[in-house]
Amino acid sequence: MIGFLVLLFPVLLLIFMLVMERIEEPLTRVALERDVEDFLEHANPDELNTLVREGPVSAMSRFRARLRRLRRVRRQ
Repeated sequence: MIGFLVLLFPVLLLIFMLVMERIEEPLTRVALERDVEDFLEHANPDELNTLVREGPVSAMSRFRARLRRLRRVRRQ
């Protein structure tokens, strides 16, 4: 019986991981769409230029860094 459980556990774990991945994927996509919408609504001209010149990854990182700085200033 224990041998059967030892063989069955990895299969069940793999199935669980695949199901969770399918559940997580739409949630991640929605979060990315919200980030892009937020970026396009609140980005400054410098961040938009970065989007055109360097691509979305650099522009989003600059945007997030600016938002972090603003949050820090507001807390103080």
